Amino acid sequence: MHQLWGEMDRRLLIKLGTAGLAALALPGAARAAMAQGFTHNVASGEPGPTSVLLWTRYAAPSSARLTAEVAETADFARVVGGGSADAEGGNDHTVKLRVHGLEPGRWYFYRFVAPDGTTSPVGRTRTLPQGPTSAFNIALFSCSNLPFGWFNAYAHAAARGDIDLVAHVGDYLYEYRVGEYPSIEEALPGRSIQPTHEIVALADYRLRYAAYRSDPDLQRLHQLFPMIAQWDDHELANDAWRDGAENHNEGEGPWPERRRAAERAYREWMPVDDSRWRQYEIGDLATIFLPETRITGRDRQFEVDEIIAGGGDAAAKLRQFAETTYRDPPRQMLGVEQEKWLTGAIARSAKSGTCWQICAQQVLMGSLFTPPDVVNWFGPDMSPTVRRRVETGQFVAKAGLPLNFDSWDGYPAARSRLLAAAQAADADFVSLAGDSHNAWAFDLAEGGRPAGIEIGGHSVTSPGYEHYTPGISDAQRVGGLLGSSPELKWANTEDRGYVTVQLTRDAVTANWHSVETIRSHTPALKSTHSMTARRGRRMFEAA
Repeated sequence: MHQLWGEMDRRLLIKLGTAGLAALALPGAARAAMAQGFTHNVASGEPGPTSVLLWTRYAAPSSARLTAEVAETADFARVVGGGSADAEGGNDHTVKLRVHGLEPGRWYFYRFVAPDGTTSPVGRTRTLPQGPTSAFNIALFSCSNLPFGWFNAYAHAAARGDIDLVAHVGDYLYEYRVGEYPSIEEALPGRSIQPTHEIVALADYRLRYAAYRSDPDLQRLHQLFPMIAQWDDHELANDAWRDGAENHNEGEGPWPERRRAAERAYREWMPVDDSRWRQYEIGDLATIFLPETRITGRDRQFEVDEIIAGGGDAAAKLRQFAETTYRDPPRQMLGVEQEKWLTGAIARSAKSGTCWQICAQQVLMGSLFTPPDVVNWFGPDMSPTVRRRVETGQFVAKAGLPLNFDSWDGYPAARSRLLAAAQAADADFVSLAGDSHNAWAFDLAEGGRPAGIEIGGHSVTSPGYEHYTPGISDAQRVGGLLGSSPELKWANTEDRGYVTVQLTRDAVTANWHSVETIRSHTPALKSTHSMTARRGRRMFEAA
């Protein structure tokens, strides 16, 4: 299919043996299957100890009954599970099928069979362990904007043999029209999307998923590993909240209709359960919680321009806001029902003796503040617009307010309730987050006491802090942020990539893998940075 197959095959041979390699790594067979109806390969998700959800897409003129087969070996000598489901036009020809009766903690092979006997590409998946568990590895991804570049982070992960589960915490795709984000000049030739306009209707969202899922590296990642996934804002519209979004206007129709279309297409095209929030038990090693932080209960984000509107003393207005409205207890990130579920589930997990309570969610919980010296990052010829933003950022920071109101920083009372609940449960709390496009390590605190750690993953392709501060070194940016943000322990503000999270009974180790480039198609890494947190400490060891 492309040059990565050789390296992937070599590594898979070690893991799977010759029979597994032959079934999974024949690009000609995969192309033939997809040409005959299986248009977008296969995927799996929602693993449990005895079940897993399987996905494929089969395009045919009419409804087609597909049969799923699950086997212990890639030659399907003994089928141990499966089922049947219909690929229908009403679901954009996608199929999701949960297979039960499997054994805990083991790898399986699967495929779909069409009515005419055509088989899909062979996928590989695994169930979650049950009972005593000593180790487990998670790969964390977010923010994959296809026109910005190649999905080399997906390619590198797909070539590994040590990943047990993939977690995608949002911005799996982007809603913008061609030429908006990225601009025509920034877009990489050959990385095209459909439709060319901003996606608003159900047909638009479906077509955009079809374009993204045509990427061979994303297909390969789905083919080889089970995934748990949750949307962030761009699967709907930028800065989405319960009753609207920054990138939605009246001319695009009612927000509830757009939200329903986006959610429907996501559930059709992703190997996910239909519930808004859920959890996964990794034996007695960890519980992974997957909340929904966008459209279930989130109140509208604060806007600095609205806080200081009307003229007068902007600094005074920001100070007053920081002391009053900013900390309003009723403001919600999750909503009352979901917050009750999450805090209760964390307490039950900790009480059961499970080692780690992991919240794989969309936006940063750690606090970031604008560095005081940011004004020196821009030359004297900065535009009036940039100058105004820099000066406003200074006012915001001096008022004790954070850099980003769209993260948990914009909902401090809700964050305090969650972290206090983790402390009360004596939980070893770990937040996994995306959204920001950069890599972060935070020590999370509440009431002056350690509450857990946060592993913030960099983006697959979307540009980060460096995009808005050209000519400034990563060391200067990070140095300024470390000085202004006490919870921040390490950061990378210039690279794209992904994170692997290694869990043992005694420690969590985060490995931030930075890819060499996204402008050419190669899985090569530029660097890896590792940090560890010990159980019971609830903070990172010194970097």
